[in-house]
Amino acid sequence: MIAECTVKCDSNLKRGATMLIPRQKTPNLKLPTLGGAEFDLSTASGDRGTLVVFYRGLHCPICAKYLKELDEQLPALAEHGITVVAVSSDNQERTQVMADKVGSSTLQFAYDLPLTVAKEWGLFISTSRGKTSLGIEEPALFSEPGLFLISPDQSLYFSSIQTMPFIRPNFAELVGALDFVIKNSYPARGEYRGDV
Repeated sequence: MIAECTVKCDSNLKRGATMLIPRQKTPNLKLPTLGGAEFDLSTASGDRGTLVVFYRGLHCPICAKYLKELDEQLPALAEHGITVVAVSSDNQERTQVMADKVGSSTLQFAYDLPLTVAKEWGLFISTSRGKTSLGIEEPALFSEPGLFLISPDQSLYFSSIQTMPFIRPNFAELVGALDFVIKNSYPARGEYRGDV
């Protein structure tokens, strides 16, 4: 069983799967945003970092609900010095429809995420199943959710990567964790890459 897992894991790495490492620099992220500005991770950081929230796209009703929850936490995240961006591989038109669904006047939406870049971030890629229960066509390929808290020096502090749209990190809990992290100067964990 262990040997089988090792073979499968090695096979995944050979196909280009990526694992970002805490305390190491993340790939850059440069994308257009609704409103005409460009999001550039290398220059977008808040005093304490940037929260990058990758979502599946317009076809995902769970994403719309999740982004509404994120929107509710934007003031608290800003108070903690965190800049926020929501990212998908959807085009501008689909992203605008999602932004309208979320109803936020402050959440920054970036779009046209190339799936090659999604893979650099370690995101899982899914294929279309046609129309969703909402009657919205899934793109032929799209990335699954991921949440990344990036330090001001663009190193990875925290990440959560998913293969499914369900059971995502809770933004209110994230804000609460930031209080502890800031008070205790808590370092990014999961940084060890040596032999075990």
